[in-house]
Amino acid sequence: MEGKNFVIATTGYKSRPADCLLADQVAKRLGIPCVRRKHASYENIRTQYGASFLLVVKKGGLRLETPDGELFFHPNMAHVRIRELGRGQTDHMVEAMGIKAGDSVLDCTLGLGADSITASFIVGERGKVTALEKSSLIYEIVRHGLAHFSAGNYELHSAMRRVEAKHADYEDFLRNLPDDFYDVVYFDPMFRHPLKDSVQLAPLRLLAEPAPVSHAAIAEACRVARKRVVLKENSRSLEFARLGFSKTAGGKYSPVRYGVLDV
Repeated sequence: MEGKNFVIATTGYKSRPADCLLADQVAKRLGIPCVRRKHASYENIRTQYGASFLLVVKKGGLRLETPDGELFFHPNMAHVRIRELGRGQTDHMVEAMGIKAGDSVLDCTLGLGADSITASFIVGERGKVTALEKSSLIYEIVRHGLAHFSAGNYELHSAMRRVEAKHADYEDFLRNLPDDFYDVVYFDPMFRHPLKDSVQLAPLRLLAEPAPVSHAAIAEACRVARKRVVLKENSRSLEFARLGFSKTAGGKYSPVRYGVLDV
């Protein structure tokens, strides 16, 4: 279970029967213990069971208590991006992908889901977004959020529900796909050198796949993509050069850039 990190599922202080049932179901899927919280504090549960993380079911949602903070699903950044796109503003990722309504996207690194949701909004009901996540904990939290989070508007709500999340290693997944299966294949790995303002991503970094994208994965992505392979990285990253991305896109002053391979 996520390397050496021991995880226990539990509930919030005032747990409803539905929360207890969900905690049992999630614990069974993940193969982890489920502990009824009763009146114990999170710290007491951690100490008693020697747990590194607590996966807490609270008000129908999933939250992971980690040493580096709380990890949970919220479509906040996707909401902002979709709102701006609806107002006619540009989005650097969308421009780098070159996607439009009806296109298909394979997001190899789901993470907290903002990029997948934004892509889903663009490709619409006729399009398709498949998002892969290797970490079982991240996958469970975000998959549940995509399926159950109550969004404030129809565009965001429908974009979230259309994302097809899968628990998979992207190299294995790519190898088993036929040629030209998706229009765009997208990678957003954890940056080799984190941005200074990305403290809120610290809990995600604890669980996300630390290995850099391989040449083999890029080769498979080029075989699977009909149009483009896109890599998101720190604007000063050497990953673009290492992996053969001679073309990059993004804002002039943005700390993030997108490598683009037209196939």
